[in-house]
Amino acid sequence: MDGQLVGVLLAAGFGRRFGGDKRVHALPDGGLMALASARQLKLACRHTLVVVRSDDDILAGWMRDIGCTVVCTTDGAQGMGRSLASAVLATRKAAGWLVALADMPFIRQETYRAVKEALAAGSPIARPSYRGRPGHPVGISCAWREQLVALTGDMGARDLIREAGRSCTIIEVDDRGVIQDIDTPTDLLSGGSQ
Repeated sequence: MDGQLVGVLLAAGFGRRFGGDKRVHALPDGGLMALASARQLKLACRHTLVVVRSDDDILAGWMRDIGCTVVCTTDGAQGMGRSLASAVLATRKAAGWLVALADMPFIRQETYRAVKEALAAGSPIARPSYRGRPGHPVGISCAWREQLVALTGDMGARDLIREAGRSCTIIEVDDRGVIQDIDTPTDLLSGGSQ
């Protein structure tokens, strides 16, 4: 993975608002949420790493079965920021990271590719937007490596994106999946939390 863009799927959450482990909840098509998210990301990034909790043996096995590298973290309870830091530490020599969330399974592969291409073209940070609303995945170049490694809490890279300001490339896409965050079972019926 050295010198390459790495796909990172953050899948170490607890799904408390969902009322259970949403990562393995069935989608309307019968697929499991986290696996669907990983497969879409993997179509855009040959090197895809999934961060899971250290007790997630079954989910980790499924991710390996579809060709993803798995990083197990004991810091899942510390939030998304710590999970992302774990992924960056495991791939320190990457050229950048295409960061996706396990509870956003409806993002199209062409959106992943568009964000990846913006990173490859030199953008320090890139993200898609649907009808003016920024979403995921977020592409982050290696220029932000040390800030990523220091992340904690549940805000992920939000502060880095804010700090990047106008240097963040926004890609307008016709893909509602970039804002479809599945936080509750009702979100599967309504198209995701807004």
